Amino acid sequence: MDTDTVKSGQAASGGAARQDASIWEDVESLWYQWRGLGYEQFHLAALETRRAGESLVVMLIAGVMLAVLLLGAWLGILAAAVLALIGQGWPASGALLVAVMVNLLLALVLAWVIRRKSRFLQWPALVHSLQPKPAQQHLNKAAR
Repeated sequence: MDTDTVKSGQAASGGAARQDASIWEDVESLWYQWRGLGYEQFHLAALETRRAGESLVVMLIAGVMLAVLLLGAWLGILAAAVLALIGQGWPASGALLVAVMVNLLLALVLAWVIRRKSRFLQWPALVHSLQPKPAQQHLNKAAR
């Protein structure tokens, strides 16, 4: 065997080993980068979840305060309407009864709206589309 042939064979196997080591280093580097990216994404998700939770609490508190203020305004409007009816000569009990009836009528209308819209909370079209079709329909289609 020629010494040049032996040297070139050793150089080739050494080059392959270096190439394998280089690939392994690239894979290892990619793994650490991916792991770091995963950690950063998880940390970002945790921070945004905390921010979303804090925002939800603020929104709920503001919503309760808004409801109290609107309730006070509604009671003021009803009181003004009752006083206006009393000023027109209505008895106080009749004016209060009209105010109560208006409140109950509005409550019934809102309850009807809520009941009517509540069925859409169950995603009826999606549930219907996910239900399996009866075997008889499949047989009828196959027979055609």
